[in-house]
Amino acid sequence: MARSLLSAPSLHSNPPLSRHGSNTDLLFFPFPKSQRGNALPPVLSLSKPKSTAWALGLERGRSFLTRCSVDSAVKTEEEVPIEKRFPPFPTVMDINQIRDILPHRFPFLLVDRVIEYQPGVTAVGIKNVTINDNFFPGHFPERPIMPGVLMVEAMAQVGGLVMLQPEVGGSRENFFFAGIDKVRFRKPVIAGDTLVMRMTLVKLQKRFGIAKMEGKAYVGGDV
Repeated sequence: MARSLLSAPSLHSNPPLSRHGSNTDLLFFPFPKSQRGNALPPVLSLSKPKSTAWALGLERGRSFLTRCSVDSAVKTEEEVPIEKRFPPFPTVMDINQIRDILPHRFPFLLVDRVIEYQPGVTAVGIKNVTINDNFFPGHFPERPIMPGVLMVEAMAQVGGLVMLQPEVGGSRENFFFAGIDKVRFRKPVIAGDTLVMRMTLVKLQKRFGIAKMEGKAYVGGDV
């Protein structure tokens, strides 16, 4: 790696002392007596290439200028293509595993993937909303919006994934949605959105097979 040491004759007439490292060069300039003590070194503005970083600091009464070479493999956010900037959600349970648990089938299976899962405790599921979903032609033809009742149904299916496990005591042959309280819809869900739903068990009456759950649904981190 080629290096060049920066000289700054305007700072002091004394020649700088240099220190070399494998990836860093340091230049030291003795402070005049008037600037010693607790005083901080003056701010220095420098033009630098993207691969080099400069810093001015204080060490044992001497000012120093340091250059740190940056590995060329490290890229800024602007240099990384947008399709590679955001890692995908993990897949804890795919659609085939979901079908093994839930009795729902097309067109009413509204969970595509599970990204977090604790049987009997909580689950986070995803519904990829597309214009090809069969409810859009009628809701509404000029402004396609996912019906709120289907958002609730999708969340209930995520709740079913939490409870319909042998170790929890659930059974897909006896699975009903009994009621819902305090529902609010804050923003419309449209084609192209990814609906992320978290459901958590609040209370379980195992004797009667009744579970009470709470949940939220998000698009882009917004409820």
